[in-house]
Amino acid sequence: MTRGKRHSAPKIEVHLLREGIIESTHFVEATVSDDRGRVLSVAGSSETTAFVRSALKPFQALAVIATGTLERYDLNDKDLAIICSSHQGNVEQARQVFNVLWRADIDPSALQCPIPEGSNSPLQHNCSGKHSGMLAICQQRNWPLNTYLRRSSPVQQLILGKIAELLGMPGDELIGAHDDCGAPTYSMKLGQMAHLYAQLASGNSLDLERILRSMTYYPTMVAGEGSFDTELMRLTEGELVSKSGAEGIQCIGRVGEGMGLAIKVVDGSKRAKSAVALHLLRQMGWLSPSVAETLGEQFMILSNYKRLEVIGDLSML
Repeated sequence: MTRGKRHSAPKIEVHLLREGIIESTHFVEATVSDDRGRVLSVAGSSETTAFVRSALKPFQALAVIATGTLERYDLNDKDLAIICSSHQGNVEQARQVFNVLWRADIDPSALQCPIPEGSNSPLQHNCSGKHSGMLAICQQRNWPLNTYLRRSSPVQQLILGKIAELLGMPGDELIGAHDDCGAPTYSMKLGQMAHLYAQLASGNSLDLERILRSMTYYPTMVAGEGSFDTELMRLTEGELVSKSGAEGIQCIGRVGEGMGLAIKVVDGSKRAKSAVALHLLRQMGWLSPSVAETLGEQFMILSNYKRLEVIGDLSML
């Protein structure tokens, strides 16, 4: 990542309009980087830090490939997609998580993610795919299953090493904390998040290429029907890879061009990040007019009385 120079520009605003009158305002920062870590354009500051949350999952999944766990347990791209997912907990998705565990000879009771309210199994938790991948690695390496969420555990140290390698920095410089599911996540600059997604989309790494392929081939595994990530990847037919995170995080890669976009809504709003993503994707020419219109109707028009309006753009550097 480019160091020694601070990149900043005005933040983007998202207005919630009720019958055309502003009711609420969200402020948003965004960064576009290339696969060498060079910041290309910004809104706000590329050095703004935030927890990457679930947008980290495709890179946590790298350890599944690097250890040979996929081959050892005969896991396929659909399994890899659920390992990268923040899924809805429907029957098909929960069964896919179960398949990962079953092939690795792991009982679902080993999952340490919470049981969602109104559900009866941790398989239905939106992070269960990520957890199943971590457990499968532990099983393959004969590491303890009951400590896989500890930051000191070998599987988490392996994952941290893979992420640090992509960012070109020592792993101990990344500030970690536990995500809501219990697994570690990390605080990063927006430029670093964009750099990761630029690398994911670049085609320069066989391991990242397989993760990319799994996500774009099986978008309903990554999120679910009606979810932003799924709809964006499905409608763009493999041209974009997308993964959201909680608290207003959205990351997108332009496949084959080595460019990544990272978005952070200051107040953590989910509705605002989707609106800004569409606005910026249109600005950069990453969406066709027809796809932009279809997604805009779904994610920017909230009801007969409410819609979202985005004010501001990326500034080129």
